[in-house]
Amino acid sequence: MDNQLADTKKEVLRQWIGLVGLAVLLVILFIFLGVKQFQVSDPYSKNVLSLQGDPVQGQAIFQMNCAGCHAWLKDSQVGPSLEGISQRKSDVGIINQVVSGQTPPMPQFQPNEQEMADLLSYLKQM
Repeated sequence: MDNQLADTKKEVLRQWIGLVGLAVLLVILFIFLGVKQFQVSDPYSKNVLSLQGDPVQGQAIFQMNCAGCHAWLKDSQVGPSLEGISQRKSDVGIINQVVSGQTPPMPQFQPNEQEMADLLSYLKQM
C-alpha cells in the first residue's frame, strides 16, 4: 500500500513538473513572439511608425493605388478584403506587405514615409 501511494505521488509530481515545464516553454514562446512583433529593425518602418498618419490622405492614397484590387465588393476584387486588416496583421506586417510586393499579383508600392503613415492610419479604420 505504501509503495502504491509512493508511486502515485511520484506520478503526480512528474505530471506537475511536465505541466510547469510546458507553461515555462509557452511563456518563453509568447515573450519571444511579442518582442518579435514589436521589434522594428528597418529604418523605413521605424520612421513610418513615428509619424502621425492622416486617414483622409490615406483614403485618397488607397483609392488611387489599392482600391482597384481591394474594392469593398468582396466578389469583384482581385486582392483580399482589407476590412479589419489591423486585427489580422501588425503595423509592421502591413507596411512590409505594401512595400515588398512579395504576394503576386500585388505590385511593389513605394510610398514615401508620410504617405505610408497616412495609408496605415486609414487601413486601421477599415
